[in-house]
Amino acid sequence: MAASDPIADMLTKIRNASLAKHEKVEITNSKMKLQIVKILKNEGFIKNFKKVTKDNVTYIRVFLKYDDDQNPVIHGLDRISTPGRRVYCGYKDMPSVFNGNGIVVVSSSTGVITGKKAVDARVGGELLCTIW
Repeated sequence: MAASDPIADMLTKIRNASLAKHEKVEITNSKMKLQIVKILKNEGFIKNFKKVTKDNVTYIRVFLKYDDDQNPVIHGLDRISTPGRRVYCGYKDMPSVFNGNGIVVVSSSTGVITGKKAVDARVGGELLCTIW
């Protein structure tokens, strides 16, 4: 019995496309995925994104970002909470990713935000993933 994890699938698609040096990758649309992609854009991990519709299915097209030597800006994406093991954290215990060089994405009562914004807003939540 395989449990589906759409967020892990999205992270894997972005990770694989980035390592293969693709210009863009398409992932199926959902509210949670769109919020995570917006965080990736705001934190400078991707160039841009846009919603596209093909055959009545909406996708998020993510344009990947590379440095001057064509190395991917995203070095790693890791899923923390899984469908079988949820991980929650209060704002006082929010983890630091690579001494502040990465971000942790948190699903809180105020929405999907970065760990730094969660600490500033003094809210905890479910740790979705880390990006560095």
